[in-house]
Amino acid sequence: MSRQHRVLVVRCPGWPPPEQAPSRGRPVGRPVGQPVEAGLEPRAFEQVVTAVTEFCPRIEVLRPGICAFGARGPARYFGGETALASKVTETVERLGFECAVGIADGMFAALLASRDALTAGSVVVVPPPVQTFLAPRSVTVLGEPELAELLIRLGIRTLGEFAAIPASEAESRFGPEGLFAHRLASGGDPRPLAAGPQAVDMSVELEFDPPAESSEQVIFAAKSLAGQMHAKLAGSGLACVRVQVQLTCDDGQEITRLWRHDGFLTDLAVADRVRWQLDGWRGDHGDAGVAENTVAGGIALLRLVPDQLVQHRGRQLGLWGDEVISDRVARAAVRVQAMLGHDAVRHPVLTGGRGPAEQALLVPFGEERTPARPPDRPWPGQIPAPAPTTVYPTPLAAMVTDSGGTQVTVTGRGEVSADPAWLSVADGPSQAITAWTGPWPITERWWDPVSSCRKARFQLVTLDGSAWLAVVKDRRWLIEASYD
Repeated sequence: MSRQHRVLVVRCPGWPPPEQAPSRGRPVGRPVGQPVEAGLEPRAFEQVVTAVTEFCPRIEVLRPGICAFGARGPARYFGGETALASKVTETVERLGFECAVGIADGMFAALLASRDALTAGSVVVVPPPVQTFLAPRSVTVLGEPELAELLIRLGIRTLGEFAAIPASEAESRFGPEGLFAHRLASGGDPRPLAAGPQAVDMSVELEFDPPAESSEQVIFAAKSLAGQMHAKLAGSGLACVRVQVQLTCDDGQEITRLWRHDGFLTDLAVADRVRWQLDGWRGDHGDAGVAENTVAGGIALLRLVPDQLVQHRGRQLGLWGDEVISDRVARAAVRVQAMLGHDAVRHPVLTGGRGPAEQALLVPFGEERTPARPPDRPWPGQIPAPAPTTVYPTPLAAMVTDSGGTQVTVTGRGEVSADPAWLSVADGPSQAITAWTGPWPITERWWDPVSSCRKARFQLVTLDGSAWLAVVKDRRWLIEASYD
């Protein structure tokens, strides 16, 4: 086995992933006393990355909150790996951030070491051989839940037991994902390093004339450039694992950052990293009085350089071509975003709530966001399955009456004044109700006199076969959704 690369990983604990919304109260991963504002997380982490470049100029940013660099050369200069790690933690902590540092053979082991450093102390240095460090760990650390569950069912519970299986057997039994996981369990790097500089220039660039003042202009251009870059790579049978983003300002200043991804960097992933880099740069320059989407001074040139390349093995398509369809949808959505704006195309994210309108959060296409209300929590008063197919943005006015034409009401104890017999939706003709269930009474935000409310929901079926989700609130009937 060839000599392993020693990797140092800097981890700021509790830093929210880029797709996660800020947590309640004081956002984690931020200096105490820092004001809450949009884009602060990537901007604040730029301070950490800049400080770490004092020890090594080539920094790989895995995501806001985690960065890494090769430790062998800097360790010689700063008096050893432990001394280097201690100096890094001291430098980051002086900025007001917590810091944990792990050093090991390869990126995977270094990431695990940095995680151990969160509880075992601020620094964990793993001596060779790295297999001794990895062997007792659970297979769940591989980051593949389905594979880990299968391995545990087969009696393979640790990385050491998985590594003992021949690589050829792991590939034939578990496929390419299993072979990749086996390489990690055996102490290999997540991705092989590029053999050397490419003979053909794979970089792409775009000059803005006049300089781009809006971040969105640069981000849309990054999506297009990333597509061109991947097309050039695909022509040579290559894929990009690490990309260098170079931004040149109209005053000649150049901002360069290396970004790494565990999987292949897609067009949207590259655009996200350009967004984070722009957010960080705005923080370096100060943005008092500058709009959120405005880049002070303007960007004159954007250049993407694939810094680490691997052989592209292709991918296994679904039996019905689902992934191809998803790619077509993604490309179409990106084109519409480029024409109409980043927020013009949205996709739903399941979130927690009681009513159907509360259980979906629309976020810009390409972004993954963790909802503030997790859907897997208990929600007393939530409507039972099945979920409605159409949710009206504005509930429709309705009238529900009993057989004598009197409006049906619900008491404070959740008792119905009479059986619902007739339903009229949006001043339309009355339809006979053939089946109904409910009510599901609920009192929301009782502690807030301004937004508190009491309501009760019903499911109604009318003679024409239509099914409705109705709610009565303040003696008014509304139709929130309908069923197919």
